[in-house]
Amino acid sequence: MVQAQGALSGVRILDFTQVISGPLAARILADQGADVVKVEPPVGDVLRHMGGRGGLAPTFTTINRSKRSVVLDVKTPEGLAALLRLVAGADVFVQNSRPGAADRMGIGADALRALNPRLVYVSISGFGETGPYSHKRVYDPLIQGMSALTEIQGGPGERPRLVRVIVPDKVTALTAAQSITAALLARERTGEGQHIRLSMLDAVLAFVWPEGMAYHTFVSPDRPRPRQVPQRDLVYETLDGYIVVSTVSLAEWQAFCRAAERTDWLADPRFQSTAGLVRHARERLDRMAEVIATRPSAHWLAVLDREDVPCAPVLTRENVHLHPQIRANGIIVEDEHPVVGRVRQVRPAERMEGTPSRISRPAPTLGQHTEEVLAEAGYDASAIAALRACGALGEAP
Repeated sequence: MVQAQGALSGVRILDFTQVISGPLAARILADQGADVVKVEPPVGDVLRHMGGRGGLAPTFTTINRSKRSVVLDVKTPEGLAALLRLVAGADVFVQNSRPGAADRMGIGADALRALNPRLVYVSISGFGETGPYSHKRVYDPLIQGMSALTEIQGGPGERPRLVRVIVPDKVTALTAAQSITAALLARERTGEGQHIRLSMLDAVLAFVWPEGMAYHTFVSPDRPRPRQVPQRDLVYETLDGYIVVSTVSLAEWQAFCRAAERTDWLADPRFQSTAGLVRHARERLDRMAEVIATRPSAHWLAVLDREDVPCAPVLTRENVHLHPQIRANGIIVEDEHPVVGRVRQVRPAERMEGTPSRISRPAPTLGQHTEEVLAEAGYDASAIAALRACGALGEAP
């Protein structure tokens, strides 16, 4: 039986990025069938060396699966020429160097699109290509601060807090992957490639805005203002652990009161409408916390579910893969990596019926596919040996 091809089968992507945002964007497309060639400098992607073994750190291993790795030293004329030959046969080129760096290396958008007009060229930056911060070195926490994400986590009057996972990098990756597929669709209609510019700051502001900036969306002077009161989150401590409960609608609040055997709360005039639930949220959530603390988690998950109140357990990193719902979804898979051994990771989240996404190959070792990819580009064995001898492949002559 012939395995169905991924949706992006036949698309060649050159991934000239490092760390998270660019590599993850390319990995999403690789899982969807694209042939992604990760072009690395002789020292490799810096993420390779953050733990693990054999140049395969855990985060690198999951973010760079389904790709092939080529080492090219583009600071050498021969290495740059080899990259340009690869570009001539590529559909997409992705780089996340600081603004101006790609142009100085001879691989800017104008240079590569002059060579290949159908190329979709993607520039990922931290703060953008212009403006007073465009030159700055950027990591995820800086974007969290600049986008107001940290202020949102802290709440009114509280100390800003970082989200403890790298949200900006991942949001940028998702935005980039979607933009690339849109540009490829546009190319099918027009025959022309284009330059996609994406900054992490722009991606996260777009992500945060719909509800995080709701009270700043209407510009008129009489716009509604948020009440500056501290509010607890929706994680509740039980007698033996923690659960999450969310009562957004009036019907859900009334159902919670029944589940908690506190039907007397239904008569409280503060909680007679959805607007009242919002206006008196602190008092309402405090009441919920007090009663939830009196029973075990299993009790609450059972009675709340019976009343159709949104609720879920708080899982840990140690047990998340064991939960029955996560097992039913089959989202977490295990397989053998030839270098690091048994690997547990998530499959592609989307389930495409006709063009299934899949993990097509394990994360590559540094330069594992250099000769293979160069041969596909027309280099014979003697030409590859010459590249190796002059140091274009990262080895001294």
